[in-house]
Amino acid sequence: MIRSAIDTGPLVALLNSRDAHHRWATQTLDKISPPLHTCEAVVSEACFLVRNLKGGPDAVLALLARGLVVPDFHLDSELDAIRKLVSKYSTVPMSLADACLVRMAELDHDLGIITLDEDFRIYRRHGRQQLPVVMPESRS
Repeated sequence: MIRSAIDTGPLVALLNSRDAHHRWATQTLDKISPPLHTCEAVVSEACFLVRNLKGGPDAVLALLARGLVVPDFHLDSELDAIRKLVSKYSTVPMSLADACLVRMAELDHDLGIITLDEDFRIYRRHGRQQLPVVMPESRS
């Protein structure tokens, strides 16, 4: 894994010291060189989920302003592939943010995904390849 993409959960955990995964997110992200790549759907989800934290949405946007998180996925040019992913994983179900991150990993084989979402153990790149993920150890 040369480049890293970040999902909503770790962003929220990083910004919320009361989050159960705050320590994991902080320690994990300290080891990764910026920028962290993502999509606008992740940014939107994160802003919504931290809306009740003082300065929450602005803290998410500040990460973008500082260039630490870069939303560099273009949904318009990948819409057909995204629709196929969402349809294929409709029973999971797959969110738009998840579909964008999976598609980003399909387009860039050096991209690993930092996530808290166990569904990324189900999703496959190009339908058959396991995704490179960084997530807390499973407790099951």
